[in-house]
Amino acid sequence: MVRLFLKFYWWLFGWKISGDFPYHYKKMILAVAPHTHWVDVMVGFAARQALQIQHAKFLGKKELFVWPLGWILRKMGGKPVDRYSKHGMVAQVTALFEADENFILGLAPEGTRKRVDTLRSGFYHIAKSAAVPIVPIGLDYKNKQLVVGEPFFTSDNEADDIKKLIAFYAKIQGENPALDLRHLKT
Repeated sequence: MVRLFLKFYWWLFGWKISGDFPYHYKKMILAVAPHTHWVDVMVGFAARQALQIQHAKFLGKKELFVWPLGWILRKMGGKPVDRYSKHGMVAQVTALFEADENFILGLAPEGTRKRVDTLRSGFYHIAKSAAVPIVPIGLDYKNKQLVVGEPFFTSDNEADDIKKLIAFYAKIQGENPALDLRHLKT
């Protein structure tokens, strides 16, 4: 029933996919931006259905994963993480990648729906630690397109890698344009 609703949502609002999804990678981080509105979550779930990657996961604080909400979140692909663990977030998520031979994780590199002046670095360090590619995904509300960028592996120059991501996102208008990442273009 949920899958049918998501297909209908995707069709009803006229979303399309631009770019080629790298299905040949079994593990990856989908860096999805800009995240400017709560509706991005709906578009993300509908896109997951449209791309046929229903097994893609997302993170949530462990406090949310109690019954009955925890059961629902897990069914939707949620993975609980302990934000206060002595092992740290990067180590926890790297362990999730290591435990599963097919693990796709969607994250918002801004870490919030508010306007940001820099991207958070956690997703980058997780990709580096887990040795998985980052696939930039843009939520382009102006053109109603989910834009799939070229996957890349982290290099020894984090600043340059982040600049490439910002260049990708700087062309994409979010649902709330005042909060998207276009102001970061260099």
